[in-house]
Amino acid sequence: MSDVTNVLSAIEDGDPQAAGRLLPIVYEELRRLAECKLAGEQPGNTLQATALVHEAYLRLVGPGDVPRWESRGHFFAAAAEAMRRILIDRARDRKRLKRGGRRVRHDLNIEAIVDESAPPDDLLDLDAALNHLAGIDAQAASLVKLRLFAGLTVEEAAAALGVSRRTAERDWTFARTWLYGQLRRRDDTR
Repeated sequence: MSDVTNVLSAIEDGDPQAAGRLLPIVYEELRRLAECKLAGEQPGNTLQATALVHEAYLRLVGPGDVPRWESRGHFFAAAAEAMRRILIDRARDRKRLKRGGRRVRHDLNIEAIVDESAPPDDLLDLDAALNHLAGIDAQAASLVKLRLFAGLTVEEAAAALGVSRRTAERDWTFARTWLYGQLRRRDDTR
């Protein structure tokens, strides 16, 4: 019998130290299995292979009923199933309304509007939104103009406006989000 099978038998027989001996033996294989499972996940998934291995391992040998595995293969099949269930639970959690499940992600790419190939109406809408933004936050509007029309980086625009880089980053984030909201509203009314 392999080391894994011996340790699995010891766990089944109630040896309290056996579970601690199992993880070092199977860790690398479980990690490869977890990486394969996570490879099919969408970008932006925050679950790492290590965390998936640990959570699955706790489900397999944690407190509760003493598991009964017939072989090394049976253990890894159970581990794969535990990982699958963890990923499905996380997917269900992400779809829940309280976790933003029905929200649709949109790119905040106002930079593309300034491109020559963009429709002229988009540029006119951006100009109207920028004029409105200037009445709310003149510094943010100036920063947008420097970034979009002069091609300055955040650092260069910050220096031109005489503000810190952090302030410029905060203004840039606010302005892009605000402008995006204004432009989306105009799109929805067309």
